[in-house]
Amino acid sequence: MPRTSTEARRWIDTAIGTVQADANRSADTHLHVFPLPGPDDVALYLKDESVHPTGSLKHRLARSLFLYALSNGWVGPDTTIIEASSGSTAVSEAYFARLLGLDFVAVMPRSTSPRKIALIEWYGGRCHFVDEPPQMYAEAARLAEECGGHYLDQFTFAERATDWRGNNNIAESIFEQLAAEPYPCPSWIVVSAGTGGTSATIGRYVRYRRYETRLLVVDPENSAFLDGWELDTSDYTTGMPSRIEGIGRPRVEPSFVGGVIDDMVRVPDAASIAAMRWTTRLLGRPVGGSTGTNMWGALHVVQQMRDAGERGSVVTLLADGGDRYTGTYYDDGWVADQGLDLAPYESALAAFESTGAFRP
Repeated sequence: MPRTSTEARRWIDTAIGTVQADANRSADTHLHVFPLPGPDDVALYLKDESVHPTGSLKHRLARSLFLYALSNGWVGPDTTIIEASSGSTAVSEAYFARLLGLDFVAVMPRSTSPRKIALIEWYGGRCHFVDEPPQMYAEAARLAEECGGHYLDQFTFAERATDWRGNNNIAESIFEQLAAEPYPCPSWIVVSAGTGGTSATIGRYVRYRRYETRLLVVDPENSAFLDGWELDTSDYTTGMPSRIEGIGRPRVEPSFVGGVIDDMVRVPDAASIAAMRWTTRLLGRPVGGSTGTNMWGALHVVQQMRDAGERGSVVTLLADGGDRYTGTYYDDGWVADQGLDLAPYESALAAFESTGAFRP
């Protein structure tokens, strides 16, 4: 490893300050009370990550990955940044690369939504497409090697780039914002997994702080996380892409830490989209597909608590806004082309709205 020059060290110092300044300019994200039908025994909250500068939860991850790479001396003033991403992470990383004046290349499946591709390019990034999602990893590593760049590798480093003990991470923020609520220690936090970094951060933080909060991870169709967790193996693969962008993976990613998870649930893709549209209507603002997945899981634990006579709170994530999905999840023609039938899940949500009982 060559010695870092004084000039390069100064550039790194400036770059770290630039990334940290972005956090200083950004207020904490909101925690919304969601209007649950039925009794007031359980309160549901949505942590709104769509208000980040790049519009999604992945803004936190991108900032952490850049700080991690800079602090390790992996990135310099002429380094091309490479990432394997299905969309939102690459959007956020393109933003930070532009802040630092670095070239950025996102390696992604051709099926990625046009809106996300346009956002990456708007921030100055370049999109490099592969035909099948599992090809992203090797192709990103190849490109980095070819150009002497750095592969950020969110799927390996997400769980270690964020300080899970605190330091303004998402878990600490949730508990601070709940402090004045009727049930300040949530019974459940419900999240989905893309890299596994968010569930690792929240699960570790809950254990480190010795809270009684349980962590539920919801997984879409075709994803390997649930099966890998149930089988207690890190080498489980499906080789199939997720239709719910940003979550679900064809393999169990290195950043997925199964030991901090209390339970997992498979959510059908049609249920995710139905819950996304239902949440949009009740919240009065469009949300993305993974938020629908999160909400479907959150309603399950709300009902589980009510059936057990428990009182308390549940927290889940509004991961990104719905404006990126007008041509997919909000398009009835696209839904029909995918062979998805939303009707049974829409009926279950309508019944929940009218009776206060969630019985899908």
